[in-house]
Amino acid sequence: MAGRLAGKKALVTAAAQGIGEATARAFAAEGAEVVATDLNVEGLRPLEGTPGLVTRKLDVTQSGEVGALAAEVGAVGVLFNCAGFVHQGTILDCGEDDWDFTMDVNVKGMYRLIRAFLPAMIEAGGGSIVNMSSIASSLRGVPNRFAYTTSKGAVLGLTKAVAADFVGQGIRCNAICPGTVDTPSLEERMQAAGDVEKARAAFVARQPMGRLGRPEEIAALAVYRASDESAFVSGTAVSIAGGWSI
Repeated sequence: MAGRLAGKKALVTAAAQGIGEATARAFAAEGAEVVATDLNVEGLRPLEGTPGLVTRKLDVTQSGEVGALAAEVGAVGVLFNCAGFVHQGTILDCGEDDWDFTMDVNVKGMYRLIRAFLPAMIEAGGGSIVNMSSIASSLRGVPNRFAYTTSKGAVLGLTKAVAADFVGQGIRCNAICPGTVDTPSLEERMQAAGDVEKARAAFVARQPMGRLGRPEEIAALAVYRASDESAFVSGTAVSIAGGWSI
């Protein structure tokens, strides 16, 4: 039985770990031809050998790298923009360099990828763009996530703008808004807090379901967004946050 993404080529950013890795694997398992990218080349090694999947180094902050990859890969039917950075702190903790880096990765990175891959996607007859936002965005204010929340709110605006501009050309653009997900990135932040168990308990406590999300759960939603099952869906932001949006 063919997978839900059979016959589609998909490009995934931030595929070396967490949600990006889980989604790259899920896309491949559903029959897609996957190009899994990340700045961390070593982190991509475990994906090598996965049927239907190839890996490429990509820094989403480098326009030259993005353009070269778009020229190499050609038209894709699915673009999953997952690369992101979490800055911790309030506006008083966020210097201009912190602000610029957060926006460069979280927002301008998506701008670069979409702008590079969209023309061929349109020429091929359409496709699905899936952007990683967050419950911490225009959906909900979260303490000590000033720059991150602002950037992810911008991602929602970007998503709606692209959806509105190209809906008549077969392009769908949607956003996924997770709550706290148990990823290596989260583990690094808990380690940085000093008391890992206390930090983990605090992250769990803010999830109404009483647990962290799993990368595979986010990947399952990404598969739906990428597949033809969601062919009538564009310009939306779906919360997958363990009840945090209630």
